[in-house]
This record gives sequence, structure tokens and C-alpha cells, in this order.
Amino acid sequence: MQKPMTGVRVLEVAQFTFVPSAGAVLADWGADVIKIENPVTGDAQRGLVTVAGRSAKTPGVAFAPLMEAPNRGKRSVGLSLALNQSRPVFEELVRRSDVFLTNYLPQARDKLRIDLDEIRRINPSIVYVAGSGFGSEGPDRDTGAHDVTAFWARSGSADGVSPTDCEAPTGMPAGGYGDNMGGITIAGAVAAALYGRQATGQTSVIDVSLLAVGAWANQFNLNLAMLYDCPLPKMDHRGQVLGNPLVGAYRCSDGRFIQLSMLQPTRYWSPVCRLFGMEDAADDERFASLESLAAHAEEATLLIVHAIGSRTFEECKRLLNLSGGQWAPVQDAWEAANDESLIANGRIADVVDAQGNKQRLVANPVKFDEAAAHLTRAPMFAEHTDEVLRELGIGDHDLIELKIEGAIT
Repeated sequence: MQKPMTGVRVLEVAQFTFVPSAGAVLADWGADVIKIENPVTGDAQRGLVTVAGRSAKTPGVAFAPLMEAPNRGKRSVGLSLALNQSRPVFEELVRRSDVFLTNYLPQARDKLRIDLDEIRRINPSIVYVAGSGFGSEGPDRDTGAHDVTAFWARSGSADGVSPTDCEAPTGMPAGGYGDNMGGITIAGAVAAALYGRQATGQTSVIDVSLLAVGAWANQFNLNLAMLYDCPLPKMDHRGQVLGNPLVGAYRCSDGRFIQLSMLQPTRYWSPVCRLFGMEDAADDERFASLESLAAHAEEATLLIVHAIGSRTFEECKRLLNLSGGQWAPVQDAWEAANDESLIANGRIADVVDAQGNKQRLVANPVKFDEAAAHLTRAPMFAEHTDEVLRELGIGDHDLIELKIEGAIT
């Protein structure tokens, strides 16, 4: 079962990345995802030129990862939710759907008549999903958000990675960073809800907020803060972890970094020392037990600093590959996009764009039945309006009338 969501119909009324990325994952898994877009402006994300200071696409190429990644595999319908003329079309799409996805705020959902009560009136068994900044309850339920505010800043993540003496908190490492985590969270929730509906006959309302996803991602710190009942001291951002010289980031002679994470230091200390030519340190009693290693961690750390710092990045990688311990090269986005393990596991996948050119996108992290990822490009704005409406039994004359009235694109 390479596409376990085959046969599932998803109706999406959402913009930007957070909830649309859930639709993309569900489409990857085989669902037929119909994306409703404003018939004039489309998804607001189509208008973004830059994200996090970077251009959304390269000059002369229609392929824009900013839209492709969270919308791949869908069909786009340009449909006005504000006009009465388009309501019968929308309601028929709701009747034929298993899942309804939205990230519109409560006021907008009420105004457009896509709130829970209205959607359930049309289709009582539909799984209703609302993605939000701060959740469906509480003082901020009507407040809009993006991942940099709700997921990153408010969840404690920005503060957690910001040095004490910094002039500004550290920003997210990439655009859509929290949105994509939230999206796959929603996709998993939808899968669970569909299973529950099949097993019990009862449907679900799913509520996922960026703040909650951020708290989940940062739960190690939040849980400790609750245990101590006070703010945590700031993390040491010097790179090494106190007491364990085999955990931390070390600079190589050519300026590149190696990240060590050997949580059992006495197991790996001697092998690492021997590989790096430190025979005396490998047998030194000061580093033989957890207690003695912790007591002499500063001396041990200086040894590792010198051992890695006197060798190139490539040489360090070669030696550490022989150690059996846990480590990783610190890679930039280009290196990660060409990572051998990601490629071998099909998590970097080809997709053919609207111009017929082969492009590449990151596949969702779930692989079913050892099958390769097969991605389909994101739809052009309103590309499938006629196709989808014809599937509903709407003829050419009525299609033309709806277009004249501005109900569809």
C-alpha cells in the first residue's frame, strides 16, 4: 500500500504554508486534494516575492518552491466563497469530501459560512480540521499568526537559541520552519481521525495550533521549567556540553564544523583518541570513568579541540566514520539537499514543473513500503476549475454563467 490515502477526498480552504503543507502531505499519500482559491487573487502566498530575505524563485523560471512544496499534488479551483451563486458548487464539494482543511480565523469562517456547524450541516461525517496560531480556545483564538510569532517566538524556541548577551533573538533557520512541522502534524492527525471514523463510525474535529506545535518541539525545556517551577538558566552556546567532551560542535582547521553527540563518553573516548593519534589520552586514568572524565572535562575538551582543529573537515569526517560514535557534519542547505542518505532513501524527489522541466523538492519524511516518492507539481492558479466542476455534473453553459457572474475562475 504505497499510497494509503488513495480514495480519500480532501477539500482545502487555506493559504500560505501551515495548513496547505498538510494537504500536500496527504496528496503525497494518495488523497485527492482540491484547493479552493480566491477567484481573483488566489492563495496569498502566490504573491510573495521574497521569504526570509530570499527570492521565492529564480529569474525566468515559473517553478517557485514556495508554492510548489505546500501545494504539490493538488487540484486548484478558483471559487468565490462570498457569492451566493457559487454556494451550490461549494456545498457539493463538501458533500463529496472526507476531510475539510482550513486555517481561516473564526470570524472569516463565520462570514464565509465555512465554520464547523455549517460544514457539518452539509456533511455530518466530514473530518473538520482548523489550523490556527494559538488554538480554538482562550484569549487569542481570534488572533492571526505566522510560525515566526506563534511557533518560534512564543514557544520559547527563539529565546532558547539566543545567547544571553545578544542584541536580538535568533531568528528561525528557514521560512516555513514551524509551518511544515505543523503541517505534517495535521496530516498525521487526519490519518488517525479517518481510522477512528472507520473503526467507530464517529467523526472528529481536529485543532492544531502553531503555538502547540512549537511547545511540543521545545518540550524538553518547557517540561524542565515546569519541574523547577522557574525560568531555566540560559543554555551554554559555546558549543561543548559541560562534563562530556564528546558532545558539542568543534571547528576544523579549514573553518568547517563537526557536531559530536556521543552520550556514552567512556564507550567512545578511547576509540576516538586512538583514531586521532592520541594514544596516551586513550589510556589516561583521568578519562577512564564518567566521574573522572567529568572531573577532568576541561582538559579532555582541549584535547578534542586540538585533535579536530588541526585537521581538515574531510579528514575529520573520514576518522569519525570509523569511530562508531554519533556525530554529523554541520551542513548548509545545499549540502543537505544533496545528502547521500536523503537521496538514497528517496527523500529528495524529482518533480516535473509546468514548463516540463525536471526540478527537485524535499519529500515528506514518511516512506511507505520502501516505495520511491512520486511527486506531482503544484497546480497553476485555478488550473482545475473546469475539470472539477464537470466531475460534479456541471455543464459548459453553467460553467460560462458562473464565470460571467465572477463565482469561479
